[in-house]
Amino acid sequence: MIDVSQLEGVWTVTLNRPQKANSLTREMLENLIGIVRQARDAKAVVFTGTGVVFSAGADLDEARAGLAESLLWEQLSGEITALRGLTICALNGTIAGGAFGMALACDIRISVPEARFFYPVMKHGFLPQPSDPKRMAALIGPSRTKLVFLCGQKLTSEQAFSYGLVDQVVSREHLFTTVESLCADVISAKPEIAFAIKSTCPNGEKESSR
Repeated sequence: MIDVSQLEGVWTVTLNRPQKANSLTREMLENLIGIVRQARDAKAVVFTGTGVVFSAGADLDEARAGLAESLLWEQLSGEITALRGLTICALNGTIAGGAFGMALACDIRISVPEARFFYPVMKHGFLPQPSDPKRMAALIGPSRTKLVFLCGQKLTSEQAFSYGLVDQVVSREHLFTTVESLCADVISAKPEIAFAIKSTCPNGEKESSR
């Protein structure tokens, strides 16, 4: 349910469960954590999905059975944050719930115009993983974060871009050519230089003042 490809030091990690909207199971989370740990020396790591949905978040049956409260979500986003290479979330479609942890932990997020963004944990009686509201607030501000988590607002790609939740909105046919262009400089650079430059950049953990 997860495909991995490597080319020129760029790892592409693709969620491949389109018949279930790429919803995440415990097994998938454990596999993703293992993949990210193996990618420690990658020049770039790209996360994307198969089909028209990036991920609907937790598989609901497993969420009700305890997955919603698992530490695996926080472990995965922490492992992504710790990667030395450039990390990009290429949102091929809608993202919801716990899947946000992957996107928010990345350095850059790009999206297709059709994508929608929402985090309906409160409606289902669950709590978000602890780092997600903090990372979202660092990008879009505390009030807009509350619109998503407390008011259940579903954002369009245009709103997500205007808020700063995503960095670019590109057509579906240009999604991966855009990824290639974003990775071009880190591919050609010496890894130690690219890693050092990333280490000097803010990581988005501090809350925005907006």
